Amino acid sequence: MDQNKIPQATAKRLPLYYRFLNNLQLQGKTRVSSKELSEAVKVDSATIRRDFSYFGALGKKGYGYNVEYLLGFFRKTLDQDELTEVALIGVGNLGTAFLNYNFTKNNNTKIMMAFDADEKKVGTEIGGIPIYHIEELEDKLGNVKVAILTIPAAEAERITDRLVAKGIKGILNFTPARITVPDDVRVHHIDLAIELQSLVYFLKHYPLESDKQ
Repeated sequence: MDQNKIPQATAKRLPLYYRFLNNLQLQGKTRVSSKELSEAVKVDSATIRRDFSYFGALGKKGYGYNVEYLLGFFRKTLDQDELTEVALIGVGNLGTAFLNYNFTKNNNTKIMMAFDADEKKVGTEIGGIPIYHIEELEDKLGNVKVAILTIPAAEAERITDRLVAKGIKGILNFTPARITVPDDVRVHHIDLAIELQSLVYFLKHYPLESDKQ
């Protein structure tokens, strides 16, 4: 299977499918239909069937999908058996929330270390994760390839340059800054203020079907 031939929109939905299938298995369910999947993950069944078709014959007509088989398939596809270590940059309110949560429902991704400039936080732990001074970044980062940015926007570009120079290949950016990175580094921007603004706009101008009745 050539992963490069899978549309990015499909790739973004795979973790959603995986989470639901994992919950089904925990409930003791052995099979699921595309309709059930559709209702659970809020993606139409035609899209789900099309997404799954990129990976070959995953289900049988009239039977649906075998939960255990699908879960195992997506676990391998999403590298769920391989731990991805993550560094958190910025231990403010949002950063602290991440450390306490630390992706507990996703056992292949874990924040291993955090960095901050606040001397009161340096040397302590939150959720069992050590907090180092930001000036120790290059010494402590090791082979970590993924970082989460929850720092002031004014610091984002400078810290990003240091991360890239150290070999970071993926950045989840929670700052409003649009950081610049080389072509071989992937950045996902998540601006909570913009997302909320967008939600309010859609509520006002694009009412859901149930609201029209």
